[in-house]
Amino acid sequence: MAFDIFFIPANPGYRLVQLYSPSASGSPRGLVLQIAAFAEEMNKSRRMVALQSRKLAAAGFMVLQLDLFGCGDSSGDFGDASWEAWLADVKLACQWLQDHSSAPLWLWGHRTGCLLINEVARQFDQPVNQLFWQPVISGKQFLQQFLRLKLASEMMGNEGKGGMERLRRDLQEGVAVEIAGYRLSPSMARALERAELQPSLTGGRVEWLEISNRTDGSLSPATNNCLKQWRDAGQQISACAVQGAAFWQTAEIVECPELLEATLQAVCGAAA
Repeated sequence: MAFDIFFIPANPGYRLVQLYSPSASGSPRGLVLQIAAFAEEMNKSRRMVALQSRKLAAAGFMVLQLDLFGCGDSSGDFGDASWEAWLADVKLACQWLQDHSSAPLWLWGHRTGCLLINEVARQFDQPVNQLFWQPVISGKQFLQQFLRLKLASEMMGNEGKGGMERLRRDLQEGVAVEIAGYRLSPSMARALERAELQPSLTGGRVEWLEISNRTDGSLSPATNNCLKQWRDAGQQISACAVQGAAFWQTAEIVECPELLEATLQAVCGAAA
């Protein structure tokens, strides 16, 4: 496996990418673009994403990890990012990969990253595969949970009065909200509220993987409902749950080997 880190030109500025390439010469088995989770969830997940990228590269895939505008070491500030700019970044990285190989393309998202890759996949005029890690099904629900982080910190400081209504009013009036060290812009909040996972119109596989805290290791009811809707719409989709820690929200950086192995099997099986 070979590893490289560099910037690609974008508008505005540049985007940091990390490239994991197979050691063997010749065309890779597939191209994989990884889009991270939202805000601090991204930082908590970097080790797991790196471990999975190495495994995929060792199995013959070319993997590109992208820092979106305002995230990581890419240009811009998080509070100035927009959903439209992030969609443009995903398309830019897709084009970069496809300029370097004609192998099948996979879009790999984690949490809200799944909403981004899903929206881009639905704009393709040809099949594209999607790999979901613990996908956020509803951006509106995710936004509600993210705003609760602000409320929790205010309650600890005995400042929590007005609650969710006040935060939503600020956003509706065009006032950004600071949450866990990240500035959430009104435009980003509106975009999250509108975002939902939807079946692709152009085909392609979907591999859906979750970490389950249920004793029987089953998928959540919300996931099962979504899977049924997608299958009824004709989407080719496989889903499974593994046991492990929700590494994107733990206090310490942790690993979930079960997810790494399940992902490798899913992608390699689909590429066989």
